[in-house]
Amino acid sequence: MTEKTSRQTASVSDSSAASAPAADPRRHGDQVFRWTATGAGILILVVLALVAGFLLLQGAPALFADPAELVAKGYGEFASWVLPYAFGTVWAAVLALLMAVPVSIGIALFISHYAPRRLAQPLGYVIDLLAAVPSVVFGLWGSLLLAPAVRDFYQWLNDHLGFIPLFSGQVSGTGRTILTAAIVLATMVLPIVTSLTREVFLQAPRLHEEAALALGATKWEMVKMAVLPFARPGIIAAVMLGLGRALGETMAVAMVMSGGRNITFEVLTSDNPNTIAATIAQGFPEAFGLKTNQLIAAGLVLFLITLVVNMIARWIVARRAEYSGAN
Repeated sequence: MTEKTSRQTASVSDSSAASAPAADPRRHGDQVFRWTATGAGILILVVLALVAGFLLLQGAPALFADPAELVAKGYGEFASWVLPYAFGTVWAAVLALLMAVPVSIGIALFISHYAPRRLAQPLGYVIDLLAAVPSVVFGLWGSLLLAPAVRDFYQWLNDHLGFIPLFSGQVSGTGRTILTAAIVLATMVLPIVTSLTREVFLQAPRLHEEAALALGATKWEMVKMAVLPFARPGIIAAVMLGLGRALGETMAVAMVMSGGRNITFEVLTSDNPNTIAATIAQGFPEAFGLKTNQLIAAGLVLFLITLVVNMIARWIVARRAEYSGAN
């Protein structure tokens, strides 16, 4: 009896093993992809930590040096020296975004919802190609073509709107002002913000758009009710990414503008605040000793500014996503 029971148990086990599904080979691919993605994320964090460590290690002699030693062997006391450049970095980037963001959103809306398909696709390609233009080319364009072309316009702004602090002061005779640098930065930021915003607009739920139109909404009312609320987190992320590009731009600003250590909101004068990136590019070839450490410490300040901007962007996107239905 026991032998018969054992045979039955063995036969049941064999049939169960035979009927068990074979391992899906696609799951191995999922595991490889998961570990690859995880490794890429860890690698980004490692590279970011290495960059921060390098900047902190090389900039520490300037950060913790005696102010008298910095005056004698460097560019001066660090905080008072770097503050005008930090202001110029943020001010130029803000001016660029004020000009680029409305135009970028308008172009993205035109491509995604208004332009005929035959026009939208080539226009999208042109916008994407603009993002691949080297910054040196933008710098040459700004210094050789744009700056001379805007001098008369700057003079008109000063004559008619000089009562506004932004347009007051003595107008630069060369046109190489922080406003010109901001126009160049806006041109460089525009394709990035436009491309990302366009993709976000195209992801808006089609049913929401059709429902708005079915209720009698016009095309603009549909965009305002169904597209823009959904795309708001994506727009914020695109703007912050463009801001990061504007904050870190070096050669275009250095070629267009010759700034100094001053804090002013006037945008038409030759007395311009410089940016951290341009200051490092202009001063690093001739720097030595504490001056080199001071420039690297300024790079650390720029790194922290960019990091804070991106953290604020992620916080805003995370808060707005739950209200828009976007992830």
